[in-house]
Amino acid sequence: MKRTHQKLPANGAEREALRQKGQFWTPDWIADAMVSYVLQQDEQFLFDPAVGAGAFFLAAYRFGVAAGRTISLAGMEIDPDALGEARQNGISEADLSKVEIRDFVLNPPQRRLSAIVANPPYIRHHRLAAETKAALRLLSARLIGSPLDGRAGLHIYFLLRALELLDEGGRLAFIMPADTCEGVAAPKLWRWITRNYCLEAMVTFTAEATPFPGVDTNPIIVLIQNRPPEQYFFGVRCAEANSDELLSCIQANFAERSYRSLTIHRRELVEGLETGLSREPATNGHRPTFVLGDFASVLRGIATGANEYFFLTTRRAHELNIPGEFLRPAVGRTRDVEGDEINIETLRKLERQGRPTSLFSPDGRAMNQFPGAVQHYLQQIESQGVPQRALIASRNPWYKMETREAPPILFAYLGRRSVRFIRNRAGVVPLTGFLCVYPHRQDTAYIEKLWQVLQHPQTLVNLTSVGKSYGGDAIKVEPRALEKLPLPSDMIHELGLTPITRRLI
Repeated sequence: MKRTHQKLPANGAEREALRQKGQFWTPDWIADAMVSYVLQQDEQFLFDPAVGAGAFFLAAYRFGVAAGRTISLAGMEIDPDALGEARQNGISEADLSKVEIRDFVLNPPQRRLSAIVANPPYIRHHRLAAETKAALRLLSARLIGSPLDGRAGLHIYFLLRALELLDEGGRLAFIMPADTCEGVAAPKLWRWITRNYCLEAMVTFTAEATPFPGVDTNPIIVLIQNRPPEQYFFGVRCAEANSDELLSCIQANFAERSYRSLTIHRRELVEGLETGLSREPATNGHRPTFVLGDFASVLRGIATGANEYFFLTTRRAHELNIPGEFLRPAVGRTRDVEGDEINIETLRKLERQGRPTSLFSPDGRAMNQFPGAVQHYLQQIESQGVPQRALIASRNPWYKMETREAPPILFAYLGRRSVRFIRNRAGVVPLTGFLCVYPHRQDTAYIEKLWQVLQHPQTLVNLTSVGKSYGGDAIKVEPRALEKLPLPSDMIHELGLTPITRRLI
């Protein structure tokens, strides 16, 4: 019997195809633990809605041998090629004959299921067809009472459908991206789940222990039973890959034991929902004294919709003869800012490197009212079909650029470099790799004091309490979430900063 192993393509067409299918095979040490959970209490049936290479079927074989009982298997899969891998990995023809080539979410089985285990495909919302997204919204509206946010990925709907089909007393184990608990759809989703089912445990991983090394997502395991909800759940933090301790912990029903690689918290459900089920538990038991929103407001950076036409080098802007009134100094990539400040010399260095530093920013006037050079360039852009692009098509007129005041402070939250706050001393406007932080007061002393607070190590540590986690300890923070960032109260008092409820212009 072969053990599943997946070699991930680093880039190119194969990597893009992987993203399109969202298929990341479950390693054996994870599959064994998850299968053990759903097959407790003498369960003899297991259903996998996304069989793939057969990792959970193989784990069920191993479980059956160890437990001395035969496990009946069934499942679904939409990719016949994946089942070819399952066959090569040793899944029997008898068991493969019980796997239907069928869409579990949109064409589900017409029966209740007592044990469901899955690693659903991780396909983000922008890769889903419009008709698929519409059907998914109807599904969530029917189950929850209103549609989930349109940015919810397909994996979330796998979870919803599985919960709908989970038999009374049945168990479910899903390994999913952490955005299931941290994304914009999470609060509504988990309020519904925890009112109708019992969340028994949430398993998270350190960067070193990730089941999917080389993948830009941070996985979690959710363990749920269809029985009345409880006030507590177990938060399990795994710090070592390929360890059998996670399996042992689940088999012991999370009993208090000494584990080398696991940290286990018995958490209040109310606290978990407020803090974030996949985040570290709150230690002080109360809301922070100060958050960033007490001192500043946050907006995302400018989305041009077509950087190749609207984000220009100074040389290109000069060649196009675009007047300065339609150009704004800008920064696009987080790696274009090497430190914690951006100044005029930073822009000059980027210009010498041939990096774009000018945002072409037409206003909403009629095209024939622009100078001739601007009209000509807009006509060139139009001839390339740019006005039909999704974001640009929503603007009227299509070329009218978003506007922002130059924020005194930027927050870099995308890219491979560490997230950080950046003091903007060059008057640039940022693109979408950054968030704009606008202090509620504009005097320099106030801004500099807030800047000191944002540089404090504890502030940066606190980002994990408001951000969405990705692979390699990377995080992303949305504007409203950043406004909830806890700030160190001792430093606030020391600097004499006073919260202001609204921005003073």
